[in-house]
Amino acid sequence: MFYPLARSFLFALDPEVAHELTLSKLDHAAAFGLTRLVSRRIPDLPVQAMGLSFRNPVGLAAGMDKNAAHVDALGTFGFGHIEAGTVTPRPQPGNPKPRLFRLVPAQGLINRMGFNNDGVERFVANVRAQRRFRAAGGVIGLNIGKNASTPIDRAVDDYVAGLRAVYLDADYVAVNISSPNTKDLRSLQGERELVGLLQVLGDTRRRLEDEHGRRVPLAVKIAPDLDNTAIPPLADILVAHGVDGVIATNTTIARDKVNGLAHADEPGGLSGRPLRERATVVIDHLARHLQGRLPIIGVGGIMSGADAVEKIQAGATLVQIYTGFIYTGPDLVADCVEALRKASTASPRGNRRRTARAA
Repeated sequence: MFYPLARSFLFALDPEVAHELTLSKLDHAAAFGLTRLVSRRIPDLPVQAMGLSFRNPVGLAAGMDKNAAHVDALGTFGFGHIEAGTVTPRPQPGNPKPRLFRLVPAQGLINRMGFNNDGVERFVANVRAQRRFRAAGGVIGLNIGKNASTPIDRAVDDYVAGLRAVYLDADYVAVNISSPNTKDLRSLQGERELVGLLQVLGDTRRRLEDEHGRRVPLAVKIAPDLDNTAIPPLADILVAHGVDGVIATNTTIARDKVNGLAHADEPGGLSGRPLRERATVVIDHLARHLQGRLPIIGVGGIMSGADAVEKIQAGATLVQIYTGFIYTGPDLVADCVEALRKASTASPRGNRRRTARAA
């Protein structure tokens, strides 16, 4: 009952203003226990993926907490994992405003934020200050990208710098090569470019593992706009280069689901309900080809518990929400966990398949 009232107020504001206001008040609300009053208690639903133990399969996607400054507060809503970022080596303001748009009739968002963040040095300091979520069993993923001013042929330098900077403080590192809002970034999904990037990141991780005695899993986040025929060879590259997981998917540049709506023609990535079907198709293609060789984190258009089940049944091991959290509120986390619990109880075969894919 509380969130619909809060949403009415927030949706009367500019979307980015509403986002910033919500995060600015969240830490205080969590400190006084108020966030727990508006979210249901969530039972454990353990799952293994990327060599990590997750207390439940439902995570928060990157983009909500770009600077990793609110992980503990967001964690009080019951997430099994939170992915912070995308962070770049140097601070950058992102693209000019306005750059975030609601498509309310479609329960969608268009953003062209452009990796706005305070830089990796501040990011890591924030992560180190966030202790409660991890102490309670939460998993923290750190999502890295390249600065807009870095030429695409030098992008690997930024990813190496990012990996080195976040390595000690990440439970896993997500490599974002699929945002549509940084020029030419998606070209890194090409075979030659991806192989080159992963070779260098793999070498860097091996050196960091030797140096620190700890192997941090790497996941790669891919776009939903890949041609279906491009998905199997991309998956093979990820496996061949020792990547530990694939995040499917980022936002889409397609507009066929929102044609005619206000803001539908704004440049940027579309998320929310209009992305649900395509993201699930990509997960299905990945799962059929990978046959359990790599766990999939399913993202895109999860607006209900049934949508989370759909992603798992398509082959995902974990799921992440973002736009659905904005439209539906904190109860979405509990709804997803409960729906997944019921689905796994009703279909032990499906649950075994999910566990195998996580191994």
